[in-house]
Amino acid sequence: MFTRKFSMVLALTMLSAFSCQQALAHAHLKSQYPAANATMEVSPQALTLTFSEDIEPAFSGVEVSNAQQQAMPMKEAERAPKQHNQLIVPLEKPLASGDYQVKWHVLSVDGHKTKGNYRFSVK
Repeated sequence: MFTRKFSMVLALTMLSAFSCQQALAHAHLKSQYPAANATMEVSPQALTLTFSEDIEPAFSGVEVSNAQQQAMPMKEAERAPKQHNQLIVPLEKPLASGDYQVKWHVLSVDGHKTKGNYRFSVK
C-alpha cells in the first residue's frame, strides 16, 4: 500500500516538474518598442522586442505591415550585442502616419519556436 502511494506521488511530482520546465522553455515577448497599441508622435527608427529567453537571430524575424497589408521595408533583424534576448529591427525609412501590425517569430536558444503579433500607430 505504501509503495503504491509513494509511486503515485513520485510520478505526479515528476510530471509536474516536466510540465513546468516545458512551459518555461519558450521565449515569450516581454516588452516591445513601440509598445503594443501605442500611438507614436513620430516614426520609430527601429523596433525593439525583448523576450523572456535568449533567442537565435538567424531563425527569428519581424514583419511590419500597414493598414493596407503592405510590408514595410526593414533591415535585417539583429540580436542586441549584450542582451541576447532582445531583437532589434532597423527600419529602412520612416513610417508614414497610420496603423501598423507587427508579426514576429523567434527560435529560443533551446530550440522552441514562438510567434505573435501586436499593433501600433504613427500620428
